[in-house]
Amino acid sequence: MSITNELIAWYKKHKRDLPWRNTTNPYFIWLSEIMLQQTRVKQGLPYYLKFIDKYPTVKDMASADESEILSLWQGLGYYSRARNMHYTAKVISEEYNGDFPSTYKEVLALKGIGEYTAAAILSFSFKQAYPVIDGNVFRVISRLYNISKPIDTPIGKREIEEAVHSIFDVQQPDIWNQAIMEFGALHCTPRNPDCQSCVLNTKCLALANNTTNQLPVKQGKVKVVQVHHTYFNFMWQNKTYIVKRESGIWKNMYQFPLLEEAIETKDIILSALNQLDTPQNLTIISDYNATHLLSHRKIIAKFYTIELEKPPIFSKSNIFEIELDQLGNKYPTSVLTLNYWDQKKKHDK
Repeated sequence: MSITNELIAWYKKHKRDLPWRNTTNPYFIWLSEIMLQQTRVKQGLPYYLKFIDKYPTVKDMASADESEILSLWQGLGYYSRARNMHYTAKVISEEYNGDFPSTYKEVLALKGIGEYTAAAILSFSFKQAYPVIDGNVFRVISRLYNISKPIDTPIGKREIEEAVHSIFDVQQPDIWNQAIMEFGALHCTPRNPDCQSCVLNTKCLALANNTTNQLPVKQGKVKVVQVHHTYFNFMWQNKTYIVKRESGIWKNMYQFPLLEEAIETKDIILSALNQLDTPQNLTIISDYNATHLLSHRKIIAKFYTIELEKPPIFSKSNIFEIELDQLGNKYPTSVLTLNYWDQKKKHDK
């Protein structure tokens, strides 16, 4: 038996009796889908029943006060869902005379409705051939086909979608969609699924490769790496010295000479002298500490303002002289450097 037939046969035997599965009313189905976003069925069911009792039609919901909607929603969380739902009810009532639109483009354009919800409404209500891909489907498909690419990346999502379409039942999309979601919710669970009794165990590549509990893979948040920056603001009279960045997030912007490491205070003079091609006396007149957070890095920065006794000659040819007031104006720099620069100017006044 094919994967498609196995899933549907399993569903007909094991499915839960849920009220939104006993209707093709797109309003009721939409309501259930919005409520079940970020919410378990057990928690959402009482709210669904209260809402369809209070507002049996889209027009009934549209005519309600928002405060009334929010009051009925209280305790369900993610209140933007309720506000978006009320707004969309008004749109459907006013622009579609209370009849839920039946094309993918129209449904997707409604506030609070994304690709998954649009596919669910159209397949469950109108039997249109749009596969739903939610968390349960991602998990089932990634295991069936042993897909190790992160599902929260474009390439991983595309591979999942291609696999879904290869087994999607276009003749009965409503049943197929319910079947694969229910299978993920009840059997192919996130932790410790019962693979031995699974109807798809002979077809599951993850089981064959012993990777079931490793899938699906999520890239998740980028690990933040902590780095240290030590900047040297060499000053001679009304001049300072900067360098143009050639790479990184601040590419083609300007900064003071930099060592990407933490330097102990006792070693600062020696580190600064190493930047110069000819020796001279240096005086550290101030320092400034800052932390700068980026999406993938946490920069622990320290700026040293160093007074020179004579015009410098640097060991690196890309360091050049500018007027003090040109940094950040003629020569754009990072917020990190600007914050130091602003603090220094205030201190000098």
